[in-house]
Amino acid sequence: MAKPIVVTDNSFDQEIKDGLALVDFWAEWCGPCRMIAPILEELAQEYEGKLKVLKLDVDENPKTAMRFRVMSIPTVILFKNGEPVEVIVGAQPKRNFVARIEKHLPQA
Repeated sequence: MAKPIVVTDNSFDQEIKDGLALVDFWAEWCGPCRMIAPILEELAQEYEGKLKVLKLDVDENPKTAMRFRVMSIPTVILFKNGEPVEVIVGAQPKRNFVARIEKHLPQA
């Protein structure tokens, strides 16, 4: 069963370089981050094989957070082949994440 993958400043670029990757910029102390965590777990399972779901702790990995100008958390960025294509700031319902992801999936 797919789960979100924890990434660091060191592993980040390697994980996002190919295909679609949804990255959750979060911190342990952030209430809204905890609210969306179960949604991201569901997305990791539902889109297994089509999308990577990654989690980056901004307190432990400030370089990557600064690089993408993450000013408030949760910020979720969808990357396509290493390039950011969607940015979602704040806690959102699952349908908002799904709508953003679906726009970038290859059409069957």
